[in-house]
Amino acid sequence: MSALDRLPSGHGDRALIAGVVCLLVGALFALTPLRVQLPSAFYVFVEVGILFVIYGVLVLGLDLQYGHTGLVNFGHVVFFAVGAYATAMLSAQDTFAGIGLGYPWPLGLAAGVIAAAILGAAVSLTSIRLRGDFLAIVTLATAEIFHSVFVNFDNIFGGNVGILGVPRPIAALVTDSDTRLVATLLVLGGVTLLTLAIVTRLTEAPYGRVLRAIRADELVTRSVGKSTITYKTQAFVYGAALAGFAGGLFALYNGAVAPGFFTIQVTVTVWIGMLLGGAANHRAVLAGLAIIMGLRLVSRFALDVTPVSGDVFASIRLIVVGLILVAVIRYRPAGIWGDPQELGVDQ
Repeated sequence: MSALDRLPSGHGDRALIAGVVCLLVGALFALTPLRVQLPSAFYVFVEVGILFVIYGVLVLGLDLQYGHTGLVNFGHVVFFAVGAYATAMLSAQDTFAGIGLGYPWPLGLAAGVIAAAILGAAVSLTSIRLRGDFLAIVTLATAEIFHSVFVNFDNIFGGNVGILGVPRPIAALVTDSDTRLVATLLVLGGVTLLTLAIVTRLTEAPYGRVLRAIRADELVTRSVGKSTITYKTQAFVYGAALAGFAGGLFALYNGAVAPGFFTIQVTVTVWIGMLLGGAANHRAVLAGLAIIMGLRLVSRFALDVTPVSGDVFASIRLIVVGLILVAVIRYRPAGIWGDPQELGVDQ
């Protein structure tokens, strides 16, 4: 075997290389005296970019559940929230609301992933046999229940104030605000690319083909000896764990968690991004999410030059997103970059 034959190939390997490069460059900014200075207009770009890469992990988990397995999860935000709260509760220090145990942040992040996976297992084991629309109702109800819990159990979760004092690892290393933003974007972008590489490897393996077979025809898949319930449960738990991981990253970036960060709008955003780009195509769902986040970026700039209030402009943005989604579903039902044959739709 030649050296060229051993080089990584395929989308997953390219994402792996890009992710490692981003992490190394981000670490270079965080651990050395190198500094950057951003033009004032670029702050918004970088902040929205950071939110995009965090939501990128979230949408990859949803795509694993729905795009590859056909599981309709309208409560995806609850796993995002559980991961964030578990990370915050274990790692927060000097918080005046809720619980903050002050453990090292890597332990908190791991706890967030585990907590979200456990909740995903609990939901899937009790509801995975339900048809798609009933499963959607169960997941949506779960999200609303946990949102009420976070608000009302203020001694534990801090109520509407939430949990403050969550450590921000990159901010602790970099005092310069511009460099801190760039380093955060690079590190979190690298983490998202590594997640993309892992999920791509998983779905391109025989395991992923079984998931897509379940989505296409569960009865036929079961008839050839595959335990479809086991595969569906695993896919749901993996997606929930990815959402919990994204939640932990959000908590460590934001430095605080509160119920207002985890509304149904988060679920709507990632769902629209996935459907817009094309489900069952990891790069496509990230591109679709980028379009949605790009509209948010445009609206923030437009808000400064128009007399319309922020609430009205937010409503206009939602209307525009809805019209785009309707047009895509009408003329490109598999998504802009989706494969109609893969999803079994007429394009």
